[in-house]
Amino acid sequence: MNLDHNIEETPDITSVAETAETSDATADVSNDSPHMLSRRAMLGALGGGAIAGAAALTLSPLPAVAKADPTDAEILNFALNLEYTEAEFYTYAVTGQGIEALGLATDGKGTYGPTTGGRKAEISDPILRAVAEELAFVERQHVKLLRSVLGRAAIAKPPINLNGLGIGFANEAEYLTVSRYMEDTGISAYAGASTLIKSKVILGTAARILADEAYHMGNIRLMIAQKGIKVPPIDALDILPPPAGRKFFAVDNFGLALVRNMPQVSAIFRPFFPNGMNRGG
Repeated sequence: MNLDHNIEETPDITSVAETAETSDATADVSNDSPHMLSRRAMLGALGGGAIAGAAALTLSPLPAVAKADPTDAEILNFALNLEYTEAEFYTYAVTGQGIEALGLATDGKGTYGPTTGGRKAEISDPILRAVAEELAFVERQHVKLLRSVLGRAAIAKPPINLNGLGIGFANEAEYLTVSRYMEDTGISAYAGASTLIKSKVILGTAARILADEAYHMGNIRLMIAQKGIKVPPIDALDILPPPAGRKFFAVDNFGLALVRNMPQVSAIFRPFFPNGMNRGG
């Protein structure tokens, strides 16, 4: 997909299934912990049946196999693909290097691959620069959190092409256009997964990540409007910010955030994954 240029360590832990406890998990919401809650609590929640999904069979003359909902681990690994991409994009934009250079682990299940197409972005606005640095830090924390929760079930970072949209780093308009593309999609992805997550502990933490991503989205959409950047639509569901659209917030007429399912989100992020996302669960 080519967009108009002008528009604008945590210690190793055993696998989720091996270490899970089926007792009720409790969250540790210590504010000074980057992981926001106890790994043991979330691991327990993952293990309490969330990883053991099986297809259900209908009792009919012609038996049909119903597709099972994704497990919590599969949902978290899907989100980890997105968080790898966002963390890489924002980190390259402010430092000129990737997350591995800053010490983040990226190994795991599936095919590991390098990140290409990234470089330091041309950002002169001091407020946008400060926002960009904070975005990079927070998205790296999301990667650390998901990898910590998943443990040995975590997927590796797949090959990522940060130039998948053909823009991103040449100027502030490009940077904000790609940021908006990722953030508006990411929020709808977490919202779409909310009805599929079985563990209340994991759902609670996913809600906090979604809230943080919503802060990102609101900030980015406002700067796009203030700078008069006309961004293109992401898909048919997209709600464009001014000046391309009329809404500062990406909500429908009921005041609700957009919801996208996994296939829809995968299609939007496909340009960043030359070999596809890694799957895990």
